[in-house]
Amino acid sequence: MFTSRDIIGAIVWLAVTFGAAFVGSRFLPDAWYASLRKPRWNPPNWIFAPVWTLLYILMAVAAWMVWRQLGIRGALLPLGLFIIQLALNTAWTWLFFGKHRPGAALIDIAVLWLVLIAMIVVFWGLYPVAGQLLIPYLVWVTFASILNLTIYRLNPAAR
Repeated sequence: MFTSRDIIGAIVWLAVTFGAAFVGSRFLPDAWYASLRKPRWNPPNWIFAPVWTLLYILMAVAAWMVWRQLGIRGALLPLGLFIIQLALNTAWTWLFFGKHRPGAALIDIAVLWLVLIAMIVVFWGLYPVAGQLLIPYLVWVTFASILNLTIYRLNPAAR
């Protein structure tokens, strides 16, 4: 069963994760984004909120599982990677939607992808289910990377 420490920990990891989501949500698609050429396979804007909500929940649960297994001191590397990827995730939204810099956002998301791979490997080695929970996030970031690259290529004036 879960202890009060476990429940408080889950709340903290959800708060950390959704705190990053809140910061990122300050930078939404605007007229600039609407004016960009996008591929036919670009998802409709409404799909992003439910997908990201699910992904943020999975991320928080994965971090909580690792924290619960090892404690904060024992999980410095995996949880450090977690915080780094959250920062990169938030930075991507700011770069792409806030600063209108798809090229800089592409570099950011490439680094995010690499950090995410490292995080999954480390999480998986410590607590396999925690690593598995991050696979949908990796799939989405891979898709978002390809979409970012395609938008970058289709819009040379936006570089």
